[in-house]
Amino acid sequence: MEPNMEPIQQPRSSFAIPVAIVFGFAMIAIAIFFTTGQSSETTPEQITAETEQSERSGTPKQVTGDDYIRGNPNAPILLIEYADYDCPFCKRYHETLSQIMDEYGVTGRVAWVYRQLPLAQLHPNAPKISQAALCVGKLGGNDAFWKFTDQVYEERSEAEYTNVTKIPDYVEQSGVDIGAYTLCMDNGETEEELMSSLEDAYNIGAQSTPYTVLVVGNQQAVIDGARSYETVKSVIENLLAQLDGTSDVEPIAE
Repeated sequence: MEPNMEPIQQPRSSFAIPVAIVFGFAMIAIAIFFTTGQSSETTPEQITAETEQSERSGTPKQVTGDDYIRGNPNAPILLIEYADYDCPFCKRYHETLSQIMDEYGVTGRVAWVYRQLPLAQLHPNAPKISQAALCVGKLGGNDAFWKFTDQVYEERSEAEYTNVTKIPDYVEQSGVDIGAYTLCMDNGETEEELMSSLEDAYNIGAQSTPYTVLVVGNQQAVIDGARSYETVKSVIENLLAQLDGTSDVEPIAE
């Protein structure tokens, strides 16, 4: 298992291999991963998983106004993250992407989309936390969703799971009425939305959390796991240089 990601099933070897990402004719030598290749030791379970994965589209559903987006929705660079609130690596990566957005989101050229991938077999409370986040978003909108999400990650260490008794406090701090939130949760109003996100993650072949699809125009690649701030920054800088035509490689068509 990679040291910076949570697998969907255990034990599970990563199917990812380090490669250079190709955007059109441009090649960026960076430490991120495509979700292709195979492990050094193949089991029947892995063969089945690889076969299933090859039949999936690999393309996330289109970003719409129903998504929770930090930054400019029309940004030329999209980071579509699939995450689990109780995943220790997701906490680390949340801090990384928050720093990236503080630096590049203000320019309107990078946006971060957060989608749900709770790994119930590893983190039993994660699906309910995801539903809570979606209820907050449903009732309070995009800003409330991000306030809640930031609070969940900030209030725990990597070695801890979310203290679910504090969830109502996070809801209120996000500006959402606790009565309306309770009704949303009791009625299961976000279950379908959560299932849609899980299905989307399955369809693109997500094997672990955090799992990020990097989209530029009609090109995409995967950042698999909690890559460092320096790595993600290098990716963004290379892409922006190509978009601006200041790179030594062929510019990317937006």
